[in-house]
Amino acid sequence: MTTAGGDDAPGIQDPRITLANKCFLYKLPGRTQKEKAKTQQEILETIFKDDAAPLYETVCKDLGWEVDSGRLAAMKSANEAELVRLEASIKDAEENLGDIEVRDAYLAKADYLYKIGDREAAKAAYQQTESKTAGVGQKMDLAFSMLRLDIAAGDWHAVKAGLKAAGELCENGGDWERKNRLKVYDATFRMATRDLAGAAGLLLDSIATFTSTELFSYETCIFYTVLTTIPTLDRVSLKAKVVDAPEILTVIDTIPNLSTFLNALYECRYADFFKAFAGIADQTREDVYLHPHVRYYVREVRVVAYSQFLDSYKSVTLESMATAFGVSVDFIDYELVDFIVAGRLPAKIDKVAGVIETKRPDAKNAQYQAAIKQGDLLLNRLQKLSKVIDDSF
Repeated sequence: MTTAGGDDAPGIQDPRITLANKCFLYKLPGRTQKEKAKTQQEILETIFKDDAAPLYETVCKDLGWEVDSGRLAAMKSANEAELVRLEASIKDAEENLGDIEVRDAYLAKADYLYKIGDREAAKAAYQQTESKTAGVGQKMDLAFSMLRLDIAAGDWHAVKAGLKAAGELCENGGDWERKNRLKVYDATFRMATRDLAGAAGLLLDSIATFTSTELFSYETCIFYTVLTTIPTLDRVSLKAKVVDAPEILTVIDTIPNLSTFLNALYECRYADFFKAFAGIADQTREDVYLHPHVRYYVREVRVVAYSQFLDSYKSVTLESMATAFGVSVDFIDYELVDFIVAGRLPAKIDKVAGVIETKRPDAKNAQYQAAIKQGDLLLNRLQKLSKVIDDSF
């Protein structure tokens, strides 16, 4: 299937998304000069190949590179000449051809602006093309192109607005394949904005019918699915939807650390889990969508692992728990204290005896306390309302 966006093809990542990922990697701390030089060369080769003058200016400003004014002028000249040609094609189509040809001429201009990285002009051109478009499917393709422009720019406010517009189009008759693609775009937005539970649900719905390779590969989709489900699904759901999922089983072994990360946690092999987790954390740091949330993610996954371990005991020694996780007693002590104080783990530590005692929550008592609290809130509101009524008379 061919969509708007110029260079799209089944199984191939959108070049603008690829370029945005490379720009992200270039800025990552800890990269060697050799790695940065190689990434810079790849970025510039892509830009120069497409004569992408607007993109060149944006990237140089973002990454602090010196602009080659001669090269920029040549690219701008090539852009202006092509845009003159495209405008002439639009005029000719409007004067001599039918509605389909007019729409195609507008789309060609929008795709070219997309290709050279003129984001605002491209979005305006896609909106013009949409006004010439009748079918919901074609309108959704235009919406996907605009979403990718915003995703590549990291403008998540614009992505949110674009998803809303695409969702409204979907409700008006979008086909099954495009609805599934929209779920992946939405999942990408949710990952980038730290809604891991929302992303997990959408990705689980998408893996069996995944076609959004313009954003990322199927293997990457599985990577995101496993990472987002571990801290958000309960143990039973994780087993049914992830551990035993045939779509995940077919590729999980091809992704470094992922199989051990998932299965060691489920099988309570905590030392193996922690070793794989270190690799997963490094991979997450190098992911454009998850990088800002690495510390949050690492904390949430540790809570899951510690909770799962402690659920099996009424009390356990710090030494036993440290041995299970393959870490020192001091490390486990330091880790658990923070989580216990924050209310994330129902336990307490007897440091003198070297014992962790779990405090299992009483479900009935919790419901009773919640009912009392809600009743108090209701009474307070009624009293305030009564006072307002009395004062009005």
